Amino acid sequence: MIPLYSIVNLISAWAIPVIIVFIPLYAVYRKVPVYESFVDGAKEGFDTAIRIIPHLVGMMVAISVFRASGAMELMLGWSRPFFEMIGIPSEVLPLAILRPITGAGSLAFTTDLLQQFGPDSMVGRIASTIQGSTDTTLYVITVYFGAIGIRKASYALKVGLISDIVGFVASILICYLVFA
Repeated sequence: MIPLYSIVNLISAWAIPVIIVFIPLYAVYRKVPVYESFVDGAKEGFDTAIRIIPHLVGMMVAISVFRASGAMELMLGWSRPFFEMIGIPSEVLPLAILRPITGAGSLAFTTDLLQQFGPDSMVGRIASTIQGSTDTTLYVITVYFGAIGIRKASYALKVGLISDIVGFVASILICYLVFA
């Protein structure tokens, strides 16, 4: 019987190359002008990037204030004993807060965890899985919804944050299942 860890490694190694090859081949099969479509999408992406800059600056300021004020450390200090009691490493708790807010901040924190504990440690594996299984919900809603003028984002916010919580919990459970 092939160990689950080997299957996960095999899927991880081949997933991106298969997707990168499959999409253009499927587009050619459907007679889509691949290069022209790519260039048109890049042009639209550039226009979108220009429109989101004010929202991006506002979000970065809010994140800086949240971290510099000590609010994140205060929240973690209160919740740390509970999470350690149920078996969640306290080192990954800041990712539960940072990941929905900022991709760059959570990636920097994950990088620090990987340097401190190593990529093959349980903390490193959980942090990496959280990083890949959750999204920057508040960032996406603030920047992209703001750029296109959507003002009522309450349902998207609820669904996004619930998805982040599910991704966080599932990451921990799956890592313990596969790697413990």
